[in-house]
Amino acid sequence: MTAKVKNGAQHLQSIKDGRRVFVDGALVADVATHPAYRNSVHSSASLYDFQARPENVEMMTFDIGGGRRANRAWQMPRTYAEMVERRKALTTWSELHCGFMGRSPDHVASALIGQAMGLSVFRKHGEKRAKAMNDYYHYARENDLFLTYVIINPQADRSKDWGEQAGEDLVAAIVDEDSEGITLRGAKMLGTSSVMANEVFVANLQPLKPGEEKLAFSCAVPMGAKGLKVLSRKSFEQHAVSRFDNPLSSQFDENDAVIYFDDVKVPWERVFVYKDTDMCRAQFHDTAGHIMQNYQAQIRLAVKLRFLVGVARRLAETIGTVNMPPVREKLGWLAAKSGMVEAMMLGLEAGGSMFEGYYIPSRHLVYTAQVITQELYPQFVQAIRELAGGALIMLPSSQADYDNPEIAPIIAKTQLSPVMSSEDRVKFLKLAWDAVGSEFASRHVQYEMFYAGAQFVTNSHSFRTYDWKSATGMTDATLGAYERQSKPMNKAA
Repeated sequence: MTAKVKNGAQHLQSIKDGRRVFVDGALVADVATHPAYRNSVHSSASLYDFQARPENVEMMTFDIGGGRRANRAWQMPRTYAEMVERRKALTTWSELHCGFMGRSPDHVASALIGQAMGLSVFRKHGEKRAKAMNDYYHYARENDLFLTYVIINPQADRSKDWGEQAGEDLVAAIVDEDSEGITLRGAKMLGTSSVMANEVFVANLQPLKPGEEKLAFSCAVPMGAKGLKVLSRKSFEQHAVSRFDNPLSSQFDENDAVIYFDDVKVPWERVFVYKDTDMCRAQFHDTAGHIMQNYQAQIRLAVKLRFLVGVARRLAETIGTVNMPPVREKLGWLAAKSGMVEAMMLGLEAGGSMFEGYYIPSRHLVYTAQVITQELYPQFVQAIRELAGGALIMLPSSQADYDNPEIAPIIAKTQLSPVMSSEDRVKFLKLAWDAVGSEFASRHVQYEMFYAGAQFVTNSHSFRTYDWKSATGMTDATLGAYERQSKPMNKAA
């Protein structure tokens, strides 16, 4: 009997749940058909179609019992070999979107398995909350859910604590509870991919202090839950002229959104943290949650940088500069930086350790990679733009220009390349612009710089997890190996 594997059609059907998504002032009837989202929604569905192909099932999924299989994102590796096997599957998925879907289904799945690995942390908070987390992990895994998360609060007034903000019902908080569960009211950010996800994981990654207990919770909520509202940012997909003109933003605009909880009822069996400010921290940092989610991000980013290196090489070939020494030097720099990110990924795996019976990557090396890549990504994009010069600007306005017999011959004369046709040159440069210069590309620069938090946050994680004892121990050992020697005084003859 063939094992059951989730496919794209099943995912598309699963998000027809009455969710309330708003864009341009209007309620969206169906995200799978609306011009703001339909292509990206189908891109996410295509990930499930890929894993369901007979030739990919073994690589992309694992047996979860009962004749079913789920994506390897849900697999808790018990050995280094299992971690590598899992990473290869996640890499393959990322290659389908060239790393541009930062909140693809494997991201929050990675966060959730890391937290579920640390059930002992939840047991300190209470057996009921630990059971809720464990049960939800198995439910999400068995249904191969696409999860998003909202784990930070609206910026508002950054000079004040979350509990001191002036706006009424600004930050999502527990406003009521009874024997059935808790009621939430307020907003959370940033619901990236929420328009196409099945459920949203709600938590607080930012520090809370005593007195802010009503904000101190985590839970899971179906996207179609009564009272849940998704306030979408501008859709780059909707403003994409065509796939020829905007090959990335027309397919992979996963969208970001404010999610507002308008008296959303959450049953106790979906509540994982309840009014405990320190537990909000512990569920990410005392478990493997934060490490596993950011490990997945590095897997995806390694793919994205490899794609951009390919764009850079093709760019130099297209405009005929590939053999110029300064250009080859810059291409070598890009290749080395991409290789460095790949090497860090391999290193954080090889340097991993056991945690509660599971194999997890090196905590410090995960944060090392984050600190470095937050600075690297904008440098990467800038380097490619410098290689391009004016090539990315002097392009036809859209593919419609080719249909005008008066200007089509002029395009053919002015868009010359030593290695490809005029039309292929325009096609490629449109791709390059969408990757490094368009509004979609600009959002990705901002995303890669801040998805893990501001740089002082990731630097703090690096400081917290570094083996200072080993480093300072060598310093102290060196100092301890000698003393100041006093020079004997010469006595007068």
